[in-house]
Amino acid sequence: MKNLVIIGLVGICLWACSKPKEEKRMNPEIELPFYSEATFTPEWIDKEEAKYDSIHIIEDFSFVNQKGDTITNEAFDGKIYVTNFFFTICPNVCPRMTKNLKKIQTEFADDESVKILSHTVMPWVDSVGRLAEYAKLNAINPNQWQLVTGDKKELYHMAREAYFADEGFGKTVTVEEDFLHTENIILIDTKRRIRGVYNGTLPLEMKRLIEDIWTLKKG
Repeated sequence: MKNLVIIGLVGICLWACSKPKEEKRMNPEIELPFYSEATFTPEWIDKEEAKYDSIHIIEDFSFVNQKGDTITNEAFDGKIYVTNFFFTICPNVCPRMTKNLKKIQTEFADDESVKILSHTVMPWVDSVGRLAEYAKLNAINPNQWQLVTGDKKELYHMAREAYFADEGFGKTVTVEEDFLHTENIILIDTKRRIRGVYNGTLPLEMKRLIEDIWTLKKG
């Protein structure tokens, strides 16, 4: 009898401990936070809340990829995508980010719902031809991973105002000195909202990013 009581208590405990996780899985929409400003303060916002309609959304954009094709936000409509900022002659940080992003390319190689978007921060150096060479050197799949160039002002605007990606933003610099730098990789959901921020130089962060992408896919 005593053993039956113990077994019963263990069963109740296991059910109680697992219940919140089951409820969480039922609503993947808010399992990950939203980010709406440059401090990357996470917010968990339910659809019923008034502020849900004012969540920050990535604005429209148009750039040119490594194949010379114009790439706009429409290419990512209804997709989950990962984005970052780099330049092809970067000697240390960017190669590490590219290597880590290849983990995302490999994990979702046959998944049309997951894309990667990398913007150059040196468009005066990174021509379409140079991006094509970089893509070939790093075995980047153009169907899944876009490397884009364009007008510096537009690229920097997207980094700072759309993705909050520039770690040096806010510092006083001249136009000539202005250079964007960030190690951040940003996760965007199917509705163009920021759902995660990761250090692109750390392999462990890519593991977390992959897990978060799978979480979004449940929605």
